[in-house]
Amino acid sequence: MPINLSKGQKVDLTKSNPGLKSIIAGLGWDINAFDSGSDFDLDASAFMCGANGKCLTDKEFIFYGNQEHTSGAVKYMGDNLTGEGDGDDEQIHVDLTKIPDNIEKIAFTVTIYESEERRQNFGQVSNAFIRILDESSGTELIRYDLGEDFSIETAIIVGELYKHNSEWKFNAIGSGFQGGLAALCNYFGIETA
Repeated sequence: MPINLSKGQKVDLTKSNPGLKSIIAGLGWDINAFDSGSDFDLDASAFMCGANGKCLTDKEFIFYGNQEHTSGAVKYMGDNLTGEGDGDDEQIHVDLTKIPDNIEKIAFTVTIYESEERRQNFGQVSNAFIRILDESSGTELIRYDLGEDFSIETAIIVGELYKHNSEWKFNAIGSGFQGGLAALCNYFGIETA
């Protein structure tokens, strides 16, 4: 039975699951029933941060344009352009045994591709969630349903893995931003063109 989290809740991941080596962060969403004239293309990404909460270089930003960290610790599993179907729309694989020592936090985010041009925002999205699965067994360990807290935002920090006393924990963040992917990159110290 997975642990269902509310915004701001933290839960221990590796301490209560000894032997956990790799996880899948599955992110999913539905589009509300209306037509904005364009498909919704939501994109999951991960920011691997140091102690200061920022990415050390742009190589620690894992997304559809940089699908795997050089350490092999974090891997983006592919872009779903429409979000159709049940279950996870996009997944990020994390090998806990390969995370470099200087990485203390991995933030999982979702953004709306070309949100300004398409006049789209998270007020038009429902049933958004993140779930953390044990990769070896497929067991869902943690689930966080975001609810309907967002109206005009175009980017969300959904949750984060973070290191605490050499154990990994998960924090349900649910923090929205305007300005899409560029706003998130700026927040995590990545320069955008």
